[in-house]
Amino acid sequence: MHFISSSQGPVVVLIHGLFGDLDNLKALAKSLESHYRVIRIDVPNHGKSEHGIAMNYPLLAQKVITLLDNESIEHVHLVGHSMGGKIAMAMALDNPSRVNSLVIADIAPVAYASSHTQDVLDTLLSVPLEQIKDRRAAQTHLMENGVDEHTALFLLKSLIKQNNNFIWKMDVGQLKRSYNDIIDWPYHDKKYTGPSLCIRGEESDYVKKAYTQDIIRQFPAIEARTILGAGHWLHAQKPLIFNRLVKDFLDRQSN
Repeated sequence: MHFISSSQGPVVVLIHGLFGDLDNLKALAKSLESHYRVIRIDVPNHGKSEHGIAMNYPLLAQKVITLLDNESIEHVHLVGHSMGGKIAMAMALDNPSRVNSLVIADIAPVAYASSHTQDVLDTLLSVPLEQIKDRRAAQTHLMENGVDEHTALFLLKSLIKQNNNFIWKMDVGQLKRSYNDIIDWPYHDKKYTGPSLCIRGEESDYVKKAYTQDIIRQFPAIEARTILGAGHWLHAQKPLIFNRLVKDFLDRQSN
């Protein structure tokens, strides 16, 4: 996997969500670099990591372990948003001895029902990349096909020009093929008993009260925080609060 490593100290791995890349949590990285070595990764089929990779959580968790082994890193703190949070949870459940602590941002260890994200994938696949002349045309296409402006602008961060043609930095076709595994959750009996923190957005429905027992069953030491006025993209909507909550939690585990 492609990654960027910065600074020195206890290692923190940051894992972005679906449709993102390693820049999504860059502001958090900068807030941590005074005390930690921060590794930001591109999840497979995103950014500069390998494309055409089937995605399920045991496989993705193992890819993070392989990266750590290649870097001779034994123990890490993990921070993941959305799909990245599920990857982090899977790694903690499969390899608890490698994880010092875990932060999951606005996601739960449950299988989610198919959602509007499926329609977003279909819309991304329908963008006529060979015909569009600029990013505004791509944005217009997305919004005319039901993608809201905020989401469209986020998606367009992954649209780049290469050899005079626009391409997606993410493997949209593979994401669609892997979608059922991305929304699934294959873990039920394993537990991670180390220190954990779940940060949810008040206006998001990704971490519902109904999921409380599912979360506690697999992560019995978990703490919970809610950021008021934030939705699913809480790290972008309320970065100062989000970054402080993460750093305060990691500092407590590192002292």
